[in-house]
Amino acid sequence: MAFLDTAWRSVLEAFFMFWGTLWALVLGFTLSGTVQAFVSRREMQKAMGDHRPATVVRTGLLGAASSSCSYAAAALAKSLFQRGADFTTAMVFMLASTNLVVELGIVLWLLAGWQFALAEFVGGAIMIALFVLAAPRVFPVSELEDARARLAERSARGGSPEEADEAEQHGKGLWARMRSKAGWADAAGYAVSDATMLRRELLIGYLVAGVLAVAVPPAVYSTVFFPGHGLLTDVWDAIVGPLVAFASFVCSIGNVPLAAALYRGGLGFGGTVAFVFADLIAFPLVAVYAKLYGRRIAVRLFLTFWAVMSVAGLATDLLFRGLGIPAPDRPAEIVPARFEWNYTTWLNLAAIAAAAVLYGLYRNRARFGTADRYAKDPVCGMQVEKAHAPATASHKGHTYWFCSDRCHEKFTADPDRYTQDPGSEPMADTHAEATTVVDPVCGMDIDPENPGGGTFAHDGTQYAFCSTGCRDAFAAQPQQYAGGSGN
Repeated sequence: MAFLDTAWRSVLEAFFMFWGTLWALVLGFTLSGTVQAFVSRREMQKAMGDHRPATVVRTGLLGAASSSCSYAAAALAKSLFQRGADFTTAMVFMLASTNLVVELGIVLWLLAGWQFALAEFVGGAIMIALFVLAAPRVFPVSELEDARARLAERSARGGSPEEADEAEQHGKGLWARMRSKAGWADAAGYAVSDATMLRRELLIGYLVAGVLAVAVPPAVYSTVFFPGHGLLTDVWDAIVGPLVAFASFVCSIGNVPLAAALYRGGLGFGGTVAFVFADLIAFPLVAVYAKLYGRRIAVRLFLTFWAVMSVAGLATDLLFRGLGIPAPDRPAEIVPARFEWNYTTWLNLAAIAAAAVLYGLYRNRARFGTADRYAKDPVCGMQVEKAHAPATASHKGHTYWFCSDRCHEKFTADPDRYTQDPGSEPMADTHAEATTVVDPVCGMDIDPENPGGGTFAHDGTQYAFCSTGCRDAFAAQPQQYAGGSGN
């Protein structure tokens, strides 16, 4: 009975942590969806050709505006690097888009205190500056160029469609789109899909935080976090915080309730800040880095991220002390585990109403003529703009688009798992008489109506391609490949 009581109280604690931050989550997803719908990726790419101070600042602002899931951020950073962005700047974009974001700051404020929200931005700037100083000395140019070449080769073999012209995709200027229902339907699609994509991280984050807040005895925290030894404790906590994040397997905003529970349990202020930053070194993401850039770069990236996150957390702690900014008191409870009629409840009710409006726009986006440009990643549920999808795959006559190579690999390993879900919304374009053709260069099955690499006419036959790399190879030697496909 004691176990059941503890489990029930842990679930209640998790639920009320979620309830206490619901309005902030809706606000954050709405802002993120709006930026994703209206900010041009092509302009991002143009802004990241080097790692000079002005470029880093501009990239950090773009990343903060383009807040996203850690996996999607890693995929976009890879895409930017592959297409010519400086590696250091691409990593800065990834750091900013997962840490310097509004929703993260608001949820931190609500669960842990305004000092943590301020530390997110101050410490995030310190972390980025440290990374920019360290990266050119840690990552050899020759290895980075080899990694870029491998990524380009993978794309040319049938991986990723190249980015289409922004004006061609949207057909309107920025301000015209912001005044259109179609543009806001796109934004709603991103917001709903981001929430769907992060549901696992949020669920695990809140549940584990509930267990940490209720079920873990104080003696365990005292043993792990080594309290009462002054600066030595601060250094230890800053080192241990990111390691806990590495082992937690939880990334993105899902690690914020965990941070609040760890701080309540005894993790120091600097260590908690470092833990929040360390969502980009959760073990699954490190495995993604190894696949994208190779093991040597992945190991160096992990160690460099760990170092700059730990130092930034400790430096922020010491800076706040020097400025007289006190760390928040460790709360007896993270949030009240009961319903109360206060401003949070009213904000949550307004957020639920706003979420219903967003969902209505999302469900009816086909009426605004934008649905054909988008697909839902069948693995994680993220909305993907087909022109920017890092990977595609064909299965049983249908084409699917993915937010990252990780989702693409999970799908290709067991496609039936993600395409046989009765009652779910179709996850890709599904025409009554769907057909595919074969890319004559790489042999990949592709949708002839949406070829990622466009088409090329030869001897009266129109050939379709999965990527511009295959199209260019065909154009250079059409006789070598002619006859392999056509429509």
